[in-house]
Amino acid sequence: MQDTGQQLWFEEWFNSPYYHLLYKDRDYQEAEFFIDNLITFLNPSPNVRMLDLACGKGRHSIYLNKKGFDVTGLDLAVNSIAAAQMHESESLHFYVHDMRQLFRTNYYDYVFNLFTSFGYFHCDRDNLNTINAICKGLKPSGMVVIDFFNAKKVLANLKAEEIKEVEGITFKISKKVSCGYIIKEIAFADKGKNYVFQEKVQALTIDDFEKYFLVNKLKIVNLRGNYELDAFDENTSDRLIIIAQKTA
Repeated sequence: MQDTGQQLWFEEWFNSPYYHLLYKDRDYQEAEFFIDNLITFLNPSPNVRMLDLACGKGRHSIYLNKKGFDVTGLDLAVNSIAAAQMHESESLHFYVHDMRQLFRTNYYDYVFNLFTSFGYFHCDRDNLNTINAICKGLKPSGMVVIDFFNAKKVLANLKAEEIKEVEGITFKISKKVSCGYIIKEIAFADKGKNYVFQEKVQALTIDDFEKYFLVNKLKIVNLRGNYELDAFDENTSDRLIIIAQKTA
């Protein structure tokens, strides 16, 4: 189940029931806390359109919609979108879509790419295509928020191995750095069968994102370093939260 070039790691892993099992304890309260702080910080008008890009099962999308906003959620994982679609309404919709491709043009006031849902690809061209699609999807002066890990801190504190027990399954997790990627291998057995999955994310810094934005019509207007939205510090911040605006 390795990344073969024919099927990218996230196409298989994110559609696996074991992905959702391993991460079933992700903190919904933390997600809502982050969204509450973002909405206070951004102060959007009530009639804006929002896009949650790489939305998974839609935890951020659903909460944004509960706060009164018109929200679209996009993700490549068919199973995740099927689960999210159970929550659809007139102002909340979910679609299977590859974020490297344009979905709608000049349509959204805000695009959110949250919880390290970027840097999965083989090459910078795919990263650029994603940023280009985001930019084209935004209305003039629209905003994009990218929530990524702070690569410098993650690399300095990388834990090589850990074991997690979830519902009787022992997940053996190893991490390494190779060619600018943080690679996590997840090995386990279930019902007599052995599995190995991989997560592979580029250790991108603010300099990398600035390069992507430079060739698009996006200007960074703010950097935050955690879900409390404290100022970003490259050495101490847990997150790299980028707020950028589409320019003329």
